[in-house]
Amino acid sequence: MTSEPTSPGAKAEAPGNAQSPGKAPGEESLAPQQTRIMGRTSYLLAWFGGCVSIGTFAMGSSIVGTLNLLQASLAIAIGCFVIGVALAINGAAGYKYGIPFMVQARSAFGFTGTRLPGLIRAVPAIVWYGFQSWIGAGALNAVSATLLGFDNLVFYFIAFQLLQIALSVFGFQGIKWLENIGSGFILASLVYMFFSVLNKYGDVIGEQLVDIDGTWGLPFWGATMLFLGIYSTMILNASDYSRELKHGSGPGLLTTLYAMSILPCTLFMGLIGLMVSGATGVADPIDVFANAVDNPPLLITTLLFIAFAQVTTNVLNNVVPPTYVLMDVFKLKFRSATVIVGLLAFATFPWELVKDDSAAGLQLFVQTYSAFLGPIFAIMAVDYYLIRRRTLDIDKLYDTQGPYRGINYAAFIATLIGALVALNVSAISWYASLVPAGLAYYLMMRYWPACQRFCQ
Repeated sequence: MTSEPTSPGAKAEAPGNAQSPGKAPGEESLAPQQTRIMGRTSYLLAWFGGCVSIGTFAMGSSIVGTLNLLQASLAIAIGCFVIGVALAINGAAGYKYGIPFMVQARSAFGFTGTRLPGLIRAVPAIVWYGFQSWIGAGALNAVSATLLGFDNLVFYFIAFQLLQIALSVFGFQGIKWLENIGSGFILASLVYMFFSVLNKYGDVIGEQLVDIDGTWGLPFWGATMLFLGIYSTMILNASDYSRELKHGSGPGLLTTLYAMSILPCTLFMGLIGLMVSGATGVADPIDVFANAVDNPPLLITTLLFIAFAQVTTNVLNNVVPPTYVLMDVFKLKFRSATVIVGLLAFATFPWELVKDDSAAGLQLFVQTYSAFLGPIFAIMAVDYYLIRRRTLDIDKLYDTQGPYRGINYAAFIATLIGALVALNVSAISWYASLVPAGLAYYLMMRYWPACQRFCQ
């Protein structure tokens, strides 16, 4: 039985789900992608606009007193380069065959087994969705209170979330134009904020962040993983995005596209969080902006940019992954799944996550789920490059009664091994988990008879 039949070369679609040449808004499916709508420029801008994670402010705040400004900058740059390489590695299957993450994972985890990586990918996305929606709503509320005298954060949170749900149902057609249009405004806002912070707190920054020794030891490498950890979820489901990129880009160019799109926003936001928190002790992102801008019109403009940035990030990175998971597990249509994901974000209690004393907890959250994301990434990379030799039988990936039926216990055991190692070295959990998980998976796939049907 074949639930979503395809033909070699990933050109055919499931009956009733065939994508038209133009691919109408919201017409997304788990079938191999036939119509690709993004060129290199659009793809770079989509990642640029989609990586404005407000959590980066909190990550910057969390390393105050540990690293100096130079060390922090290098830690962010190294983290972004690693992200770029990892995205290119794990997104290769989606780019070549047009398949999403939940289909790609079937060869390693099995049809039923994909529930594990799907859940691990979906939960952080929904948490960040709620977190960033609250931040965006807070920015809108600040503007409203200043201009209109109307101050009601709960109202703006509900309205803001409903707006994002409405935008999400347009799928990648909407994402493409939203990200492309918004990227320039976001960059201008971040550059302005960075220099405003330097202007206002230059002396204090010099004393507390430039003149300190910091460290090049384990905390430095832990900081690279901290910023990497924010995006480690996207590394897992890179194929959800790469399947939209038109053919013609090699691995080196793809790595450059990813790294160069993520670096500017991460660098500016991480350093702004570090500098303002180091100078004032304030960790809340909205307060960061309020403290850094003295000119009311510019403050209002900046807050509007922050609100807009949450939309571009959420719609790309926090809606698509859990939506595809729901489509796979519950056989939902794309639009229905996006609405459910948007409603689930209400239940994340984001008002608790943005408190000043929550920065450490947010850091722990990133380190903990990264402990599971690293092993899954390693397993999928080993499976695609070493076990499959970069060649997938697409028909088998959609055959529920084929060799990938059920659960591949080698992937589950390897995930557990990698996670246990990572949790014991939480400061660099993502790095530490890669070799144990990848090696364990490779050996079991080669020498454990129960895994042999998954090698077909």
